[in-house]
Amino acid sequence: MYPGSFLMPCWYCVQDVLKKDTGGYNKVVAAFGEDILQASGEVDRAKLGLIVFSDPAKRQLLNRVLAPYISSGIFYEILKLWLRGCKVIVLDIPLLFEAKMDKWTKPIIVVWVDTETQLQRLMARDRISEEDARNRINAQMSLDLKRIKADIVIDNSGSLEELEAQFRKVVFQVSRPLTWTEFWLSRQGAFTALISIIIGVVAGKKVYGISL
Repeated sequence: MYPGSFLMPCWYCVQDVLKKDTGGYNKVVAAFGEDILQASGEVDRAKLGLIVFSDPAKRQLLNRVLAPYISSGIFYEILKLWLRGCKVIVLDIPLLFEAKMDKWTKPIIVVWVDTETQLQRLMARDRISEEDARNRINAQMSLDLKRIKADIVIDNSGSLEELEAQFRKVVFQVSRPLTWTEFWLSRQGAFTALISIIIGVVAGKKVYGISL
C-alpha cells in the first residue's frame, strides 16, 4: 500500500461480529446451536466453516444472519478512515458481489486466477482436502464471472514479480486526481461544502438581517 491508503480485510469485521456475547454471536448460536462452540464459549470457526461450505441452505442462513452486522461494521470503519483523511480505502471482501456491496465501491478490482491454480493454492494454504477446497470455491461466485463484473483485473496466475508490476500500475490508476464527484464525496469536499454553507448563512444574516 502507499501513503494515505488503508487496507481493510473483511475478516477483520467478521471476527468482531462473532465475538462472544455480541449480537452476531448470539444470532449465530441461536441459528446453528451450541455444537459450533469451543469449550471457551467462542465460535469454532473451522467447524462452522465445514457446515456452511457443505450445505448451501446453511450458508445462506449464515449470510442472512451476519450480513447486517458485517455491513454496519464495515461502514463504521470506513467512516473513521474517511474522517482521518485516508485518500484510498481498499476493502478486501471475497463476497463483494454476493453481499451486494459492489454498489458502494469504485473501482472494483478482482484478483483473478484460473480454477485449477485457485484449488491448489487453497488446499496448500488451509491444509484441507480437495473436496473441502472445491466446496469453498463453489460456494462463491466464480472468478471468471467476477472478472467480467470488475473495473480492473489483476492476473495472479504468474510470478510474484509480475503481480507486483500489475499492482504498481493499479496504484497509479487509483491515485489519480479526483473527479468533481469524487472530490465532493471526500473529506476535503465535505468540509469545503460545510464551510461554504456556514459562510453563506453568516453572509445572509449580515445582508438581510436574518436572526439565527
